[in-house]
Amino acid sequence: MLRRAQTLLLLCLFALPAVAQPAADVNARIRAEGLERSQIMQTLHQLTDRFGPRLTGSPNLERAGAWALEQLQAWGLENAHAEGWDWGHPGWVNERLSAHLVAPVRDQLTCEVLAWTPGTDGPVVAEAVHLVPPEQPTQAALDAYFAEVRPGLDGKIALVGEAAVPELPAFFRNMKERRDDEEVAQEYEPDNPAQPRNYGRGGNDLPPDVLSAREVSRQVDALVFESGAVLRVDAAGMDDGLIRAFANRSYDPAQALPTVVMRNEDFGRIARLLAGGTPVTLEFDIANRIYPENTTVYNYLAEIPGTDRADEVVMLGGHLDSWHAATGATDNAAGVAVMMEAVRLLKALDLKPRRTIRIALWTGEEQGLLGSQAYVKEHFGSFEDPRPDYAKFGGYFNVDSGTGRLRGATVFGPTEAAQVLEDLLKPFADLGVAGARPSASRGLGGSDHTAFNAAGLPGVSLGQDPIRYFSHTWHTNLDTYERILEDDVKQAAVVVAALVYHLATREALLPRFAPSEMPQAQQGTY
Repeated sequence: MLRRAQTLLLLCLFALPAVAQPAADVNARIRAEGLERSQIMQTLHQLTDRFGPRLTGSPNLERAGAWALEQLQAWGLENAHAEGWDWGHPGWVNERLSAHLVAPVRDQLTCEVLAWTPGTDGPVVAEAVHLVPPEQPTQAALDAYFAEVRPGLDGKIALVGEAAVPELPAFFRNMKERRDDEEVAQEYEPDNPAQPRNYGRGGNDLPPDVLSAREVSRQVDALVFESGAVLRVDAAGMDDGLIRAFANRSYDPAQALPTVVMRNEDFGRIARLLAGGTPVTLEFDIANRIYPENTTVYNYLAEIPGTDRADEVVMLGGHLDSWHAATGATDNAAGVAVMMEAVRLLKALDLKPRRTIRIALWTGEEQGLLGSQAYVKEHFGSFEDPRPDYAKFGGYFNVDSGTGRLRGATVFGPTEAAQVLEDLLKPFADLGVAGARPSASRGLGGSDHTAFNAAGLPGVSLGQDPIRYFSHTWHTNLDTYERILEDDVKQAAVVVAALVYHLATREALLPRFAPSEMPQAQQGTY
């Protein structure tokens, strides 16, 4: 009888959650592992050098996701799996680009191919024609311009737009990369909530007979496509050789010409030659591959199971997809690597969270937060139409602003939610972290945390030092491994690991808006 009682006692003890370690001890251990034995740069090397670029729907993205799941499993995470969502468009990859000036001189040109456009089916050599549509035209004025230029486009290469001429040389700029601690502290103050950010489009103040820039662009696209031109060249419009190449807006290669975005310096040279009366001949050889079967794309997830509150979940993540002009280092292999390193730290230290910690690597972010929106809808629903797990959600942390160190957190929720995060961040003030602030915006935009906010769930955006992000690396041909600051991403992983662990271990879930105070859902914003 005594032996049976002892056995029952042991079983009961094993069923109890492990005794929580003091927060200071946990933080010290996370710091030591994350700052002294980090693996984050190896993760970044794999995501960028081996798998980048990672365009939505591309084989590169699928391979990166499969590798990430294998790595997370190797670190000890469980339930590693991919979840599909309907993309609705084919995959696309540029495999070859050769661009040259042939006459009046021979020279190489620097370009990036516009995604979801066709290739040239071999080299194309043709004269260039420069199109500069009128600004803010009426329909009659635009029609008159089209009638003038249309006959000269057949069989030509169409350069569309003006080359940008910077007002000042780049070295005259004063771009702040590290933010002042006092400035950041004022921004991340829980008791002074920031105004909700509005991601909607501004109103149209043009006269009623003047066409919007979007409508002019749409009609120019149709003109060039239908005119008999053999290739299109757009101006990058950026300084210092930077190029941002996005996508054919229809995502249908059959609805576009072969198209490149050319660096401003080359585009301007050609435009000046043409303006001076010198004919210009160009040669392009573009090979693009379409993957019609890749209409389903996957999010990639894995977990550290919780103990006594395993049915509640705290999430962290970043978007795995990137644009294709470079290898997607600061946008957003950095955020993905930070989150992967954060869960690696927790597993390496054998920490046992009470709630389940789930990492998510999203896809389709660059096309409109599509992967995270699909996931939230499937698993949680919304405040207006909740699914069973809606009430058990403990918060989602997102990193997606480059390589800079973390400076603070913005959480969708009441001031009390920001105060919880503020308290958890205080031990990391020496690493440059200021605090947290609340937000009441349910608008979509910025990054994947707003997919949660739009549903009325606590999404957390982790703000960073800018470090040339929007000025140089965001979506450009310079977004490569070399732009990563190792100390900054190490700091970010340490802070995230501690935040997620303590939030998954505290007694209560992160506070939310009361039902009567829930902000109204916003529709049609991104």
